[in-house]
Amino acid sequence: MKKYIFTLLTAISLISCDLNRLPLDAIAPETFFNTENDLLLYTNSFYNMLPSAEDIYNEDVDNVVKNSLRDELQGTRIIPTSGGGWSWGSLRNINYFLDNSGKCPDPKAVAKYNGMARFFRAYFYFGMVKRFGDVPWYSHAIEINDQQMLTKARDPRVMVMDSVLADLDYAIANLDASRQVSVITKWTALALKSRIGLYEGTFRKYHPEFNLAGSDKFLDASISAGEALLKSGYTIYKSTPSTAYQKLFASDNAIMDEVILSRDFSDELQVYHNLNYYTMTASYGKPGLEKKLVNSYLMADGSRFTDLKGYETMQFYDEVQNRDPRLTQTIRTPGYTRIGETTPLVQEFGATVTGYQLIKFVSAPKWDTFNKDITDMPIFRYAEVLLNLAEAKAEKGTLTQTDLDATIKLIRDRVGMPNINLTSANTSPDPYLAKQYTKVSGSNAGVILEIRRERRIELVMENFFRWDDIVRWKEGLLLTQPYKGMYFPGPGSYDFDKNGKIDLVIYEGTKPVVEGAQLLKLGSEILLENGNKGGNIVVNGHINKKWDETKDYLYPIPTQELLLNTNLTQNPSWK
Repeated sequence: MKKYIFTLLTAISLISCDLNRLPLDAIAPETFFNTENDLLLYTNSFYNMLPSAEDIYNEDVDNVVKNSLRDELQGTRIIPTSGGGWSWGSLRNINYFLDNSGKCPDPKAVAKYNGMARFFRAYFYFGMVKRFGDVPWYSHAIEINDQQMLTKARDPRVMVMDSVLADLDYAIANLDASRQVSVITKWTALALKSRIGLYEGTFRKYHPEFNLAGSDKFLDASISAGEALLKSGYTIYKSTPSTAYQKLFASDNAIMDEVILSRDFSDELQVYHNLNYYTMTASYGKPGLEKKLVNSYLMADGSRFTDLKGYETMQFYDEVQNRDPRLTQTIRTPGYTRIGETTPLVQEFGATVTGYQLIKFVSAPKWDTFNKDITDMPIFRYAEVLLNLAEAKAEKGTLTQTDLDATIKLIRDRVGMPNINLTSANTSPDPYLAKQYTKVSGSNAGVILEIRRERRIELVMENFFRWDDIVRWKEGLLLTQPYKGMYFPGPGSYDFDKNGKIDLVIYEGTKPVVEGAQLLKLGSEILLENGNKGGNIVVNGHINKKWDETKDYLYPIPTQELLLNTNLTQNPSWK
């Protein structure tokens, strides 16, 4: 697998240098698109479209919060003059290939690499539609003097997404069926179809203001893709329940049992990312899990933590006992040790603003240096497909207990958690979740809430899923709620792991001297809801959060683009 990095980087360097310097049509189709290797070299350039490691782990919505807020959360987005995501260079690269790949005399090679190109065109347009809604659909590279196409109006979202499905179906039919964790295959295309179908189907269901028909069509697309992947041989990675989830993400090499596509990193080839450093310093906003997510983790027996009397004022040691094992494999809890070491560590408030310090993806200490980590980063994995399948069926109203046994149960079995019981979930919906997800209703409301819980817990810190989920469910107002961390009854000394050693002192007045303890001054270095009377840590309490239901589910089109193409129209309420 790591060898593939070299192959990919070499191939990209052979072609994308020229593509970046020269117009695409400087590559003469009569001399370049003649062999399968030519098609391989060209399509390798498309991999640059895939997310970086930071795009995967660096989420900052309401799962993981930091000491600053994105513009989207503050309600301070403006209409940009240019840029803003309205970029079409990658699409031209893809379409130019599709316009010329037929020059190759090998029809099987043409079909295979056209499938690759159409996968990436679907991937590109999915991103554009999520961001802007209606966008122009281009199926061919545009010539510089083609004013009709250059001044094209936005095509309806329905038409664009139908074209995306057609591209994916072609890719599924023509890509290799081998399992390769670093190469786009039939299985990657099915995973993307599963993701897109669920997103678009639920977006259309929960956003009646856009008047988009066809929700069931896309839910069915997600279901069909998921059911095909059930027969693919992919599985949920398992080892010891207390470590399996952590090991999946801390592995230097992507675990191919479960990971369908990953971005590779290598010490040998000096291809690194910054995950370890990101979670252990103050340099990147001191990320930490938000309190509502921590509250959402079930008890180890499957009962609800938020049904416990006094859960709101439980201190750290007590609140993390006997919980879903994924909690102790996502944040530092009592007894945590680094990989390969035996010294227990508590959370470091210099590195986490909530007190719930992240350990997901964190690898061995030798990779702690700035931008020196090599764990592979999953872009698509089987657990997401199973979650998509269960949710799509629940939203359609066709979910059965057998479906839950084939999807959610496999994910929970990894950590020894009980499965969702369909009847119990629908008979007794969780009121804690119901207050968050206000649009969920109907006879399947309880199980939809439980699947959303499962999705949030299983996919935290991955691919900004949380932002997409909040948008498609039309729950943007969730982002205006206060962000909180651990609970403290007030100033005092705290032993997080009950080993008899003081780990943290919250003080007022003169700074105390306590050997080995972290010291935080109340009111400046740590804020509690009720001051010296205690409460949860307050994060960014001085920053006002706003969400406009009429416009914030889409981004604005830059003003320069509207001036250059008067046939374009601005998104609702952004005028």
